[in-house]
Amino acid sequence: MDSLNELLETAHEIKPQRLQKQLQPILAAGEELEQVFRVLRDLLIFTNRRLILVDKQGLTGKKTEYHSIPYRSITHFSVETAGHVDLDSELKLWFIGEPQPLVKRFRKRTDIINVQKTLACHLLT
Repeated sequence: MDSLNELLETAHEIKPQRLQKQLQPILAAGEELEQVFRVLRDLLIFTNRRLILVDKQGLTGKKTEYHSIPYRSITHFSVETAGHVDLDSELKLWFIGEPQPLVKRFRKRTDIINVQKTLACHLLT
């Protein structure tokens, strides 16, 4: 089932502790991982200060691009829960100066409402 989800490019949650050591060099002082999702080789990381998108490039994935997105640059977002026919949840993020949203799909069993709550906590404070 995991292989099928990866082929469909749906995100699945992984425990932040698994990546804490690997991501430590890119984290600011006092920055903590809150939620981490993997989509194929890429990562979607929610910290207590920003959203980080990790884009593994090339055949080997050794080349990596890190996108750091301060929460204040997110103008709005939407979440769509999974249904009976559409088995994936979806997150859409709109950023200042970008007309098209960033769209990430999540596995049905991912708590998309908790993802929404994490974003709301950062954007509404």
